Amino acid sequence: MEYIKDKNKRQLIRRLKIIEGQTRGLQEMIEKDTYCIDIITQTSAVKRGLSSVEDLLLENHLGGCILNQIKSGQTDKAQKEILQVYKLKRK
Repeated sequence: MEYIKDKNKRQLIRRLKIIEGQTRGLQEMIEKDTYCIDIITQTSAVKRGLSSVEDLLLENHLGGCILNQIKSGQTDKAQKEILQVYKLKRK
């Protein structure tokens, strides 16, 4: 079973590679004793990047996995997963 569509996989991997580079950049900034506000600006960019990855995964899950569960009559399972995702997003 394919959980993540190929198009979404490519987008996710691309975004995660960008985040990986940003994280390495953060390490270098700290090693070089970069000005704090510049580091905070970069950490904010990493958080936004992770949030966009999470949003894409959520969109994929709701539009694919959850929809398939509902279509196949697994409404209880779908409802539990929707609530679980909702609680995770609120943290």
